[in-house]
Order: sequence, then structure tokens, then C-alpha cells
Amino acid sequence: MKPSALPAVGGALESEKLIEDDMSKIARSALLLAMVSAPIPTVYAHAQEKVDAERLSNHVKVLASDEFEGRGIATEGEKKTVQYLSEQFKAAGLQPGGDKGDDGQRGWTQAVPLIKSSFDGTVTATLGQGKQPPRPLSQGEEIAILPAQTDDTTIAIENAPLVFLGYGVSAPERKWDDFKGVDLKGKIGVVLINDPDFEAGKGDFGGKAMTYYGRWTYKYEEAARQGALGLLIVHETAPAAYGWPTVKNSFTDDQFDIIRDNKAEVHVPLKGWIQHDVAVELFKNAGQDFDALTAKAQTRDFSPVALDGATLSVAFKAKHEKIVTHNVVGFVPGKQRQDEAVIYSAHWDHLGVGEPDATGDKIYNGAVDNGTGLASLLEVARLQAKASPPARSVVFLSVTSEETGLLGSMYYAANPLYPLPKTAAVLNFDALTTNGRAKNISPFGNGDVSLEDEVAGYAKAEGRVFTPDPKPEAGLFYRSDHFSFAKAGVPAMSFGLDGARDLVKGGRQAGEAWYKTYVAERYHQPADEWSADWDLSGVAEDVDLVYRMGSDLANSDKWPDWHDGSEFKKVREESAAERQ
Repeated sequence: MKPSALPAVGGALESEKLIEDDMSKIARSALLLAMVSAPIPTVYAHAQEKVDAERLSNHVKVLASDEFEGRGIATEGEKKTVQYLSEQFKAAGLQPGGDKGDDGQRGWTQAVPLIKSSFDGTVTATLGQGKQPPRPLSQGEEIAILPAQTDDTTIAIENAPLVFLGYGVSAPERKWDDFKGVDLKGKIGVVLINDPDFEAGKGDFGGKAMTYYGRWTYKYEEAARQGALGLLIVHETAPAAYGWPTVKNSFTDDQFDIIRDNKAEVHVPLKGWIQHDVAVELFKNAGQDFDALTAKAQTRDFSPVALDGATLSVAFKAKHEKIVTHNVVGFVPGKQRQDEAVIYSAHWDHLGVGEPDATGDKIYNGAVDNGTGLASLLEVARLQAKASPPARSVVFLSVTSEETGLLGSMYYAANPLYPLPKTAAVLNFDALTTNGRAKNISPFGNGDVSLEDEVAGYAKAEGRVFTPDPKPEAGLFYRSDHFSFAKAGVPAMSFGLDGARDLVKGGRQAGEAWYKTYVAERYHQPADEWSADWDLSGVAEDVDLVYRMGSDLANSDKWPDWHDGSEFKKVREESAAERQ
């Protein structure tokens, strides 16, 4: 699971247009909470065998072991992961669904070419504070500078002026402009994370529900469009939805991107995050009050504020190399309409080997994120291959590079192996909870899609309820691989960890406690390891529900759709003729 989303590709919406109809989402959330009358599914065309919790645990134990080295892309860990997934797909009875070889036959993988940007040496950063002595900033502790993703190999910024840009949003359709014509040439912007109405919980950006304008990816992209030399995002745990360790571990190491003709269109030379307390001191030394400017930034009247005397000097060398990583693809061919598909997906990558934690552990095993998703994908593949042949093809897609920006799914969406207009749905697994059965099931980020209605019906059929994502402010919908397909119009949703689980043992209080502990102590940290103490009965139950829904969809002629008001509905409608 990655705090990331990327520009649209292959006929998808441009990223700056990826804006939720937030009032519609709020109304929809209320509707789903009360969805006691959802239709109960009556078709069960799949095998009756259930998802096996022990099998799930065993897959995670292997994939999250130290032997797999944190499943970093373009490493020995990738080779082992791809081999394991390919072998498991083959053993389950799937057919290879990847790229065609010289013999015209498909293999198990789809090659995904990327650009890897790395530091070549150390990073130095110094904050100029006017009359105060310059303050060195510690990389990873006080500031998190990313390797340059432009073509630059040397970054040598000296005393670049800092300008506070509020939330860094330019939204003409909402009559909102945080830039107001400011000249950012040679300057570094400082912005807040999330949306302007996050704090108040109401306003033009959907209240607590994050829009794409609140994502860090958007803010860097917009800074590039505005001509800035660089951008610093002020980290705060609540609006970011993750703590500083996630920032440190995710952004100070190698960064990856698809191959672009003009990198400067989406990347500023300097990208970084800055600790909240450091930012508060910075503002104070510039004669400004951080809290007062934050309040001002929540209004349309906000204008850029030059931080007098505040400058940033940064120096480092970067190197760029082309690498090839891989999606792993298997499928069960449809017996009637093989060109139509239902896709199950899960990302296989994690953070690999990195900085050691307090215990000296430097392998980021990624057991929950996303060993649980991979295990779920493998279990559904096993059950689907044993079932009667479906009417539509069922594709099992394990994507690479989710942790580096949803790049594997983004590449697939631009280079689909099965036509997207005839892909009925994408059902994604990303970081499932390991604390037992729940009375409810929730999505990994709310979406205006009919698939949620279907989930509600299946949940009701087994005496459970569907509840919307309880933390829309976290922007989870934009942080997993289903988003790449949504941008291309394909109805998609994801299933993963959340704090809404109303556990059979312990209720919501226990569900929320697990979520908070995981995010604070294990998410994107070496401590995300497999445990024999896990209770995967809840994962098995949730995944079984998703499997039954997907299997029934594969044996039907239904086409799920986006609801009115969804930003993805128009894109889907453009290919309607291909589904007639």
C-alpha cells in the first residue's frame, strides 16, 4: 500500500481532473450505512470450497520471509517472488497470461520498464533563517529529500527563497487558486498536506473526505506546472494518515517512474517533506505564525506568503538508470466470451532492504502489506481454477511497483493484455487485517461504483453488513492499484485494512486498536513480519466473499458501472459501444 497516485494514461483522465464529486460521496456513504435492503445474490456458479486461512498464512510466511529480502523491485527478492508466484499460478492450474515470447506463446510475466533514480552519495540540507544562524537539517529525521526524478544528476541549490503556498491547490472548477499568479522561478514552495477543509471538516473539498488535490503526488505535479524549483510538504500525521517513519522509509530511498519524454512536466528538481515542528520554527523565524497561516490557507482569500529570510540550500548527486521489473499474470480462459475479463489483483512488491530500525533489522518484509494480499490472490486463483470454466476469462494480476507509485498497474492500464473496455471489474487486495472475523466488510477507500452495492448484497446474504471506509480523509482510494484502472474507466475497488472492523471478538474498539497499532508500529517498517499468532479467519471470510462475487460476475453478462457523479463514469461511457 502506497501513499501515492499518478497521472492518467491511455485515455484516462488527466490527473488534475481527478476530482471527486464529494457531496455525492458523502450522501452515498450515508446510504450504504443503511443498506439493509440490498439485493441478496442468488447465483453461486463457483466451487463450494472455501478460502483456507492456513493456506493464506503459509503463503505469507514464505513471501514475507527474510529470504525474499523485502521483495524490492529489480533485486534478487523480485526474482524469488516472481518465481514463487509463477509456480503457484501454474500449480493452481492457471494458464500463462503475460507477454508473448518469440514463439507467440504467453509467459507468466509482463515486462514493466522504469527509470530508477537514486542518490549517489550523501544529502546535505541547510535552512537559512534570516538573522538567525543557518540550521543544518538531518536527512530522514528533520527533512526527507527525494532523489531527483528529472534528468539532473547534480542538485546544488543555494539559498533558494521559500514561499508558503497554502495547500498548493489550483482548482478552477471550485474557484480555488492558492498560487494567484506568484512567480516561483528559482523558489521553493512550502505546502500543507491534504485538502483545505480537512481541519474544519466542511467546505469545497468534501469535508474530511480527501480529494486528489490532497494527495502529495498532486502537489508535486502542480508545483511543476507552476514552474517552481522545488516543493516541501509539511508533514502532520493526522492529515497525512501516516507517521514520519513512513515518510522516512518511503521517500529517502530509490524512487521509480515510468519512462517519460518530458520529466519536467510532472517533476520539480527538488521534492521533499519537512517535519511539522521544524516548519513551525521556520515560520516563526520568518515573522509568521504557522497556525494563523494554516487557518488562512483554508479560505479562498489566501495568497502566497514569502517567508522573509527563509531559504533552503540542498546539495546531492543523483543517478538514473533504466530497469525492467515485472507484473505476474495468469488466467482462466472464458468458455463463452474469452475477450471479456474479471481481474483480481494484488501488488507483490515492498520496500526491500533499507535503513535499520532500532533493533538493527533492515529487511522490510511486508507481511501484511502486501503478503496478505498476495496470499489472497493465490487462494482465489486456486479456487477459480478448480471451479467449472467461467463464461468470461478471469485474470490474476500481481503487479509490481505499487510502493513506488502504482507503476505496475499504471503500466498495465496503458498496455493492457486484455482489453480494458471489456474488463468487467477489477477486485484488488491490499494489506488485509490479521485480527479475526468481523461483523462487517469495508472497502479500501470509498468509490461511487456499483461494485459496492454488490458487496453489500453478498454481505447481507451471510448475515454481515457493508460499511463505507471510515477514514475518507486518508484518501485510500488513491493509494492502491485499483486506482490505475479507475482512471481508465474500469469499475474497480480494493479490499484492505481499515479501522471500521466491527470484530466478532472485541467489536469496533478492538478493530480500531489493531489498525492504530499497525499503522504506528509496523506499516512500512521492518516490524511488518509474519506471525504465527495471526488470526486469519476474518481475511479468509472477506476474501471468500470477494471470490464468490467475482466468480458470479464472471459467469454473468453484467457490466458494473460508476454511479452518476463519479469522475470516472465519463471515461467508461466512451467505450460503451465495445460492450454491446
